[in-house]
Amino acid sequence: MVVTRSDVRSELRRSDGIVLIDGRSGAGKSTFADLLVSRWPGEVPPVLVRMDDIYPGWSGLDDASEQVWSELLAPRAVGMPGRWRRHDWVLGRSAEWHDVPADRPLVIEGCGTLSRTNASAASLRIWLEAGPVVRKRRALTRDAGAFDGHWDMWTDQMESFIGREDPIASADLVLGNDGGEAADWLDDVLDRSTGTTV
Repeated sequence: MVVTRSDVRSELRRSDGIVLIDGRSGAGKSTFADLLVSRWPGEVPPVLVRMDDIYPGWSGLDDASEQVWSELLAPRAVGMPGRWRRHDWVLGRSAEWHDVPADRPLVIEGCGTLSRTNASAASLRIWLEAGPVVRKRRALTRDAGAFDGHWDMWTDQMESFIGREDPIASADLVLGNDGGEAADWLDDVLDRSTGTTV
């Protein structure tokens, strides 16, 4: 498993690298992924896939996690392009497919990303952690009321996923993120990768 910052920098420079970012809702996964992609140190920019675009509704965490494997990671594991299907939240139905080439790095972020099967195909596996009060405040504020009525059901799905898949055990890195520490850690890693000092 990757444990040092030097190892992380090496993995991020891979043209075929796959980074999985998981954590409970409100842990800061999307913000962390955006920062990672915007400051990607490799020569080839990554494709960013968000689980929020894949979940087939509020009860679809496990289905999305399985789709990531069967349609996206499994094909790439044998050198083939992958794909994922967008869920139209407004219409409540599956929408168009999106192709992902095999020759570009890939970043996938969202709850349910880091199943044991998905983890087996990744080059870097990251789990973000934050306290329950912080996470709930972030998540409900971010979605401006859309999440409020689904919080308990979503939390139950995620806890079931954690109990079954033990994603923390699969993670190369577990980063605390109550106050944005994960972004600070990434800044430090990427600054060092480019020789920048602050």
